[in-house]
Amino acid sequence: MKNFIILLFFASIPFSCFSQNSPKKDEEKSELKPSKNEDGEWELTVIDTQFDYFLNAVAKPISQYSESYLKTKNTFLVAEWNSYYNSGKYRNIIESGIDYDQRENYGIKFEYKLYQVFAYVSWKYGLRMNGLSGSDAFR
Repeated sequence: MKNFIILLFFASIPFSCFSQNSPKKDEEKSELKPSKNEDGEWELTVIDTQFDYFLNAVAKPISQYSESYLKTKNTFLVAEWNSYYNSGKYRNIIESGIDYDQRENYGIKFEYKLYQVFAYVSWKYGLRMNGLSGSDAFR
């Protein structure tokens, strides 16, 4: 009986070494989704503490852009960003995809802030994005 218990104990050791957490399913990809605030305007929240500094001190002012220019640029930049995210390229920088509908009217403030997110990532991490204009990428 003693040998049977010892054999059972050693047989159960491999099963106790398996991971208890199940891996994420492919459909559970994290994405940044624009949301509307209480005033009905689209908003984008950036959690990086240096982003506000970048927006106020480094980025070009909103008056230097038109909404159509920003919308066109953001369409290309979001596609490039999501391509990097889906391929796993730059995993240490790009942690989520972006849910962006080019047919939606987000407004110039949202379009400006989203465009500046791409400029900020280029400025802080040196990530070159093809859709970013040269003057914004290397300020």
